[in-house]
Amino acid sequence: MKVRRNVFLQPAYAYLLGAYLGDGYIVLARRGVYRLRVACDLLHLNIAWWIALAIEDVRGRRAALQPRTHSRALDVSSYWKHWPCLFPQHGPGRKHERRIALVPWQQEIVNAHPDQLVRGLIHSDGSRHINRIKHPKRTYEYVRYEFSNRSDDIKRIFCEACDALGVQWRVMNRDSISVARRASVARLDEFIGPKR
Repeated sequence: MKVRRNVFLQPAYAYLLGAYLGDGYIVLARRGVYRLRVACDLLHLNIAWWIALAIEDVRGRRAALQPRTHSRALDVSSYWKHWPCLFPQHGPGRKHERRIALVPWQQEIVNAHPDQLVRGLIHSDGSRHINRIKHPKRTYEYVRYEFSNRSDDIKRIFCEACDALGVQWRVMNRDSISVARRASVARLDEFIGPKR
C-alpha cells in the first residue's frame, strides 16, 4: 500500500504513532492480516477511548477494546493488512533492542503535529504528577511530566518533538526524561493534562 499523504497528514496519525511507539505492537494474524494492539491501564479508560478514536480516524473502522483476564490492562486493537505500512518501525524483537527511526513521510507528519506525537507518547509511557522535594525546613512541590522508555531512539524522538514545541526537558536517568520547568509544564498542559 502506498501511503496517501493527504489522508495521513492529520493529528490522529501523530497521536497513534506516539501510542504505538510507547505501548503498541503489531502481530501477524491469519491470512496475512496484522493486528495492532496498544496496551492501556484500566484506570485510564479515557486514554483507551482516545486511542480507539485515533485508530478509527486512521483506519476508517472501529477498534476493539478488550480487557485482559486477571490484569488491570486493556488492549485497544484493530485488524488490517496495512498496519506494517503505517508503522514501518514494526519488526522482530523488542523496540528497545533494535533501531527505531521515523521514515520521511512520518517525520513530515510529526513536524506538522509534534503536540499530538508527544501526547500519544505521554499517554502510553508517561505521567503527570506532583513532585515533592523535602528539605529540613521546607517541602517543595511542583508539577512534573515524566516520559520513560527503554529505547534511546524513542526517547530521542520524544525530545525532538519537545524541542519543536519549545518544551524544555532533561534526562532524569537512563530510561526517563523529565519536563519540570513551569512554562514547559504549562505548554504540555495545553494539550495533555492529567490522566483521568
